[in-house]
Amino acid sequence: MTDLSRRDMLGLLGVALAAGAAGCRPDTLRRAADRAVPYTPTFFTPEEYATVIVLADLTLPADERGPSATEAGVPAFIDFVMSEEMDNRERMRTGLAWLDTASQARFGVPFVSASEADQKTILDDIAWPKQATEEFREPAAFFNEFRGLTATGYWSSKVGVEDLKYIGNTFVTEWKGCPEPQLKKLGVSYT
Repeated sequence: MTDLSRRDMLGLLGVALAAGAAGCRPDTLRRAADRAVPYTPTFFTPEEYATVIVLADLTLPADERGPSATEAGVPAFIDFVMSEEMDNRERMRTGLAWLDTASQARFGVPFVSASEADQKTILDDIAWPKQATEEFREPAAFFNEFRGLTATGYWSSKVGVEDLKYIGNTFVTEWKGCPEPQLKKLGVSYT
């Protein structure tokens, strides 16, 4: 349908979520961007935070365009948001615990100790909430929210904003319309 990459799609999702769809108030996003480094989690236990790090990087790994979610500070962002205002704290903790339980049952190790292939096998069951079977509905809802927070954290970070090539509120002296290559890509024209 389109030639958007996974990172492009998550970028678009991140922009939408940063605008409020994730339930984060703008002041929370601003304070999260100003958080100190290195970050000490205040919401997550050390074990949960280790899982958040692994899960964030599985959701948005490093590629030729940019660093991983962890390198962009996403785990700290998620912890900060969860400690500040999110209503779904129980779902977050339950979802992280479910990952460990599922990994223990399938592979005999906690989620963070499983191989990347095994971790992805678990995530395949919960990646698409509308396609999840009944036994995976709640874990899929958890992962959907986690993925949204990951995108929000990434594309509201310095590297994420740079990746989006956001130039801010700049004054346009003359509107010349959408550039021709983008019009062609969208299959539209001004005529």
